[in-house]
Amino acid sequence: MSEKQPNGNIYDRFAQVMKQTRELVVNMEQLQAQITEVLEQNAELSIENDHLRRVIKKMKDQSGETKLSGSRQNLKELYQQGFHVCSEYFGKRLAPGESCAFCTDVIFGHDPDKAK
Repeated sequence: MSEKQPNGNIYDRFAQVMKQTRELVVNMEQLQAQITEVLEQNAELSIENDHLRRVIKKMKDQSGETKLSGSRQNLKELYQQGFHVCSEYFGKRLAPGESCAFCTDVIFGHDPDKAK
């Protein structure tokens, strides 16, 4: 089973395995560099994505309907159902198509939180 092989053949095989190992190490280093680059890019894009989401949310908040507190939202719903919410006529029915500047001022007027 064990044949004597010339020493030259063993050294040739050893040299070939060493060469393949070096090539494998070079390939692994290249892959590691590519993985690092992709991970860095992914982190940058994640940060940019979060920033853009905050900007979009801020723009929606500014351009969208005014954010009302829960109590003001309730007053708005009562007003839309046809009732006065102002202190002058509170609870009285609005005539069809009627609007009340006092009511809209109560609902959408001065917000103490925004004055700060």
